[in-house]
Amino acid sequence: MYKILLTSLALFFIQANVFGQSNWKLNEEKDGIRIYTSSVSDSKVKAIKVECEIKATQSQLVALLMDINSSADWVYHTKTAKIIKQVSPSELYYYSEVNLPWPAANRDFVAHLTVSQNPVTKEVVIDGPAVPNMVPLKKGVVRVNSSKGKWTITPKGLDEVKIEYTLHTDPAGSLPAWMVNMFATEGPLKVFENLKVQIQKPDYKNAALPFIDDKQYALNASF
Repeated sequence: MYKILLTSLALFFIQANVFGQSNWKLNEEKDGIRIYTSSVSDSKVKAIKVECEIKATQSQLVALLMDINSSADWVYHTKTAKIIKQVSPSELYYYSEVNLPWPAANRDFVAHLTVSQNPVTKEVVIDGPAVPNMVPLKKGVVRVNSSKGKWTITPKGLDEVKIEYTLHTDPAGSLPAWMVNMFATEGPLKVFENLKVQIQKPDYKNAALPFIDDKQYALNASF
C-alpha cells in the first residue's frame, strides 16, 4: 500500500525553479527513460531528474502538459484536475487532487504553470511552483505547499525532442522521507511511459501553438 502511495506522490507536480545538484545518481533506465536522484541540502527528501527523448514537436508536448483536463488520463492516480485561472494561453493556475489508497489521506495542490521559449535556441521551459493559500483546504486531504520542478524541452531534430524534468517536493503529512526516497523512481517512470502514449492521440498530433516556434526545429533538422 505504501509503495503505491509513495509512487503517486512523485508525479503530480509540474513545478518551478532550476536545481543546482551536480551529484545526480542514475537509479533506473527503461525504454529510453532515465531516472536520477540527488541529495538536497536541508532536506531529507531527494530531488528527482528524468531524461528521455520522444517523437514529438515542442508544440505537441506543451499542448499536452497544458491540457489540465486530460491529466487523469495519464498522470498516475490523479483524482481530479481543473484549471482555476487561465491567465493566457501560456500561463494558468490549476488545482489537482491525488487519489491515494486507504488509510492514507489524499494530497492536493495548486500549481502556477508558465511556458517560455528561448528565441535563439528554441528551448522551451515550463515552470510551475506550488502556490499556497489559493483555494480553501479540504477536510481529510493533505495540502502540498512546497514543490519545485521544471520541464526543459529541447529540439533534437524533425519531430523529436529531448525532455529533462526535475522535481523536489515535500509531500507533507507524516510520511517518512526514507520511504519517499525509496520509491521515488517508480512514479515518474509510469508517468513518462503514459506520456509517450498520450501524446500520440489526435488531440495533440497536429498541435500548433502561437507562442511556440517550431519552424526552427524543422530548419535545423534539414542541415
